[in-house]
Order: sequence, then C-alpha cells, then structure tokens
Amino acid sequence: MTTHHFTPERYYRTMGAHPPVLTIASGDSVVTTTIDAGGYDKDRQQVSPRPNPVTGPFYVEGAEPGDQLAVYIDSLRPNRTYGWADHGLADNVIDPSFVRAIPRLEGVSEWHVDMDAGTATLVKPETALGNFSLPVRPMIGCFGVAAIREQAISTYTSAEHGGNMDYVGFGQGTTIYFPVFEPGALFFLGDVHALQGHGEISGSGIEISADVTFTVQVIKNKPSRWPRGEDANYIFTAGNARPLDQALQHATTEMMRWLEQDYGLDALSASYLISQANEYEVGNVFDPAYTMICKLPKRVVAPYKRG
Repeated sequence: MTTHHFTPERYYRTMGAHPPVLTIASGDSVVTTTIDAGGYDKDRQQVSPRPNPVTGPFYVEGAEPGDQLAVYIDSLRPNRTYGWADHGLADNVIDPSFVRAIPRLEGVSEWHVDMDAGTATLVKPETALGNFSLPVRPMIGCFGVAAIREQAISTYTSAEHGGNMDYVGFGQGTTIYFPVFEPGALFFLGDVHALQGHGEISGSGIEISADVTFTVQVIKNKPSRWPRGEDANYIFTAGNARPLDQALQHATTEMMRWLEQDYGLDALSASYLISQANEYEVGNVFDPAYTMICKLPKRVVAPYKRG
C-alpha cells in the first residue's frame, strides 16, 4: 500500500477517458489538492476556466468494466479562508410568481471560513442576519469515474458515473462505490464546498479549494449501475437525472439491487424494507441532472448482510 503525493498541473471539465495523471494500485492512498468551482486555487489565483474543474484522472490498476471502485475519503479540509457563493435562491426552486421578490445582486457573496473554529461567516453583503455564522461541513461536490459508453460528460452535470451531484453526505469518513466503465476507472474529484444546504438551491455551496486524501479499492466482478455509498450510520445510493422523479427511481432501484446483491433479499422483501425504513435526501436540484439519495440505516440492514 503506497501513499502518493500529487500536485495537479492541469484540470479537466469533463469526465471521460482522458490521459491519466497518475497510476495507482488498489489499496493506495493519494494526497492531493482541488481548486474551487470557478477555477481558483488556495492563493485565489485562477488556474483553470470554470465550471467545476476537477483533479485527475487517476488510473487504478486492475479496475475493469464490471468492477466497482471504492473511494474512501480519508481527509477533506479547505485550505484557504475565503469562500464564495451565489446570491439568493435559484429561480427554479421557488414559485415563478415569487422570483422577482428576490433581489438580484452582482458578483457573489463572500464568506470567511475558519477551519480551526469550524465556522463559515457571511462577510458580504451585509444583511438583516447580522454576524451570521454556521458550522462548516466540508463535502466534495463533483467526483466520480470516466463516464459510460466512452462519453466525456461535463462536470456541470451528473450521470451513472457520478459527477456534479452536490450531496452534503460526501464528506470525510465516507466511502463511495462507483461503477467502472473504462479500464483503470479513471477517478476525478473537485468542487469542494465548505458548507452547503441540501439541494444546492442557490446554485452553489460555499465554494472553496481544499486538501484531500483518499484511498481506493478495486472490488472485482461486482457490477452496479449508479453510485453507492456508506458512512458510519447509513448505506445510500445516488440517482442522477431530470425530472426529479426519475432520479428518485434510479436511486431506489439501485438500492433494490444492492439489497439483493449483498443482503440476499428478494424483490418483495427489499420492497418492504425500503418502503418503511428509507430516508430520501436531495443532492442537487439546480444542475441539468438532479440528484436524489436513497438511504437506509445500517442498524436495519445489518442483520441481513452476507458474509
């Protein structure tokens, strides 16, 4: 098991079969950095065009179509104090009749991110909120593997391979399982947020650059169709599509497949379990493809897990 230290020199805005920046083995860890969604690094220098430039791809030896790539987020820490976010709410998340009630300001809002204190504080513009601070919850907004069917899909959106899902649960200590569509999987990551509400309903989180450490593991001969994940308390699946009900269908169906594959449950048994124990969360409802998450508590599914 090797730990690689990688400093990116270029970034991609599509996720496909691009030349790998580094070849790693299953079980290896990578210490690297990401830039923000606007292409700005830790020194606030723009080093890539927007939107959502990602670090990678990392070629993982032994990963082949039909496998899964498990990615464990060992460490995720913003590496500057300046964060930014879009103003107000996106037009598509409120009633059309109410859109004009929200002032449209130029530029972006500015936030001071203090990782030692664990807070993000609104700096500009001044509002009736006063000295408004919230606890930080760093997350990876855009990551995944090379897209299916030899496509190169924009980092502005998402699909079976992952992409710009903007789910608040993609934080430190989480493991995500991506279906592999290309040899080597070709893993990318970027678009870190210091904080974001569910749905990314302003069109952004608090965008920031970050230091990231992740570990990969190839799981052979374990086909899946959509991203899966787990943290200390839940297993979950992600569906990416528009309209929102189709994203929900993908997430729910992938959970059904997972319960059959790893827990030995038939379709009827899985249906009963999901229908009464699941929790849905919204990942993103701003981008071209929406993201829905289907979650199950580990305490509910643990008695049925094989092996």
